[in-house]
Amino acid sequence: MVVGELTEQTDLLVIGGGPGGYVAAFRAADLGLQTTLVEQNALLGGVCLREGCIPSKALLHVAHVIETAAAADQFGVQFGAPQIDLDRLRAWKQSVVDRLSSGIATLAGKRNIRVLRGRARFEDSRTARVEGEGVVRLRFKHAIIATGSCPKTLPESLVPPDCAMDSSGALALAEVPRRLLVIGGGYIGLELGQVYAALGSQVTILEVLDRILMGPDEDLARPLLARLKKQFAAILTSAVLESVRRRGNEIEVTFTRDGQRQTQTFDRVLVSVGRAPNTRDLGLETTKVVVNPQGFIEVDAARRTADRHIYAIGDVTGNPLLAHKASHEGIVAAEAIAGHPRVFDARAIPAVVYTSPELAWCGLTEAEAREKGLDVLVGKFNWGASGRAIAMGRPEGLTKVIADRQSKRVLGVGIVGEHAGELIAEAALAMEMGATAEDLAMTIHPHPSISETLMEAAEGVLGTAIHSLRK
Repeated sequence: MVVGELTEQTDLLVIGGGPGGYVAAFRAADLGLQTTLVEQNALLGGVCLREGCIPSKALLHVAHVIETAAAADQFGVQFGAPQIDLDRLRAWKQSVVDRLSSGIATLAGKRNIRVLRGRARFEDSRTARVEGEGVVRLRFKHAIIATGSCPKTLPESLVPPDCAMDSSGALALAEVPRRLLVIGGGYIGLELGQVYAALGSQVTILEVLDRILMGPDEDLARPLLARLKKQFAAILTSAVLESVRRRGNEIEVTFTRDGQRQTQTFDRVLVSVGRAPNTRDLGLETTKVVVNPQGFIEVDAARRTADRHIYAIGDVTGNPLLAHKASHEGIVAAEAIAGHPRVFDARAIPAVVYTSPELAWCGLTEAEAREKGLDVLVGKFNWGASGRAIAMGRPEGLTKVIADRQSKRVLGVGIVGEHAGELIAEAALAMEMGATAEDLAMTIHPHPSISETLMEAAEGVLGTAIHSLRK
């Protein structure tokens, strides 16, 4: 502390202005707490809004438009080859980000939330120092850590910094390389791979595991994999990266696969191997906050840390690292701080891969249910029997319901196909309400629609399926 430095007071200090932090600040302000929000970036919204969820979905929409135009030939409608104006594409993507961030800033102002630009660091369990354009020392009653996560990196000895970009760099869209290597077969790498493939890149996926997309069941991943095999130059699984070297304007990549050492050359390399929590250099050692060996902050059901004055939400608290989970946790933490009896007890947190086709699931997968030794019934509905899917020219989808054999309560749902990310919300609601397969099957769904595939899959659980044969 500098001699003579003033210490200001606030009821609640929220560190991080992402989908967890700003939502927590808004809810706290609505509950009457004097709230201060600290964000390093000029734009509120966090990585999700600035260089993650939103810009990637904006570009994926462009990729989907290109794909849809190309596929229209099967309907007897032809369009010319797309002409890509990167400057206008970047400007449009940024306009989406700016519009949403501006809306968040406006709402923060109307709630009288004080927003400080800078980096916050704890001095003790009740005090933090914020350094930005100036220095502000804050004494708080409670604090919420919502600093999010950042892309994981590979050792520089393996991948030199000048040889690769992360997801943020890929979303900057500096160029469309002729040959792009994506290291990592998770959802981020696949989404960005589809964007660049649509824009004209020859995309290769390099994955150390024996399959891409380890989260969902294999039967749900299969239709997406079939599409990706057509769009990408190659999908190389069980591939161990050996070295990455720059050779002039090209990048030479060596890896081992099936016992064979191979070297290929690319124009750009994207490293997409997961995300790591932003818990370093926060001054947590001056508090009682406990950080586990993986770098995540330990919290209880109310999102309170081991320090009773400090809460944590979002990616810094562990998997799943999803924006909507962070927002929900933000509301829980704010209400708990305000004295409400709130805990985080979600039965289902939906996950969505926004590729084409989309892949979404919530609750238990079939594999997880089997591993737990649960006695389950599984109902599936292939979209090849869906009038709506066939009419759209997208019959490759599948809807799957996993239910307890005795009670028929829905334990999990998986969907792959057009608009799966929208459809999964009904499944999440069903699980939150403790619905049974019969509840889903007896709910009248509109026809023709993709949503009725959930009803059909539930009928499959009950053995009453109309549009598919019982085994």
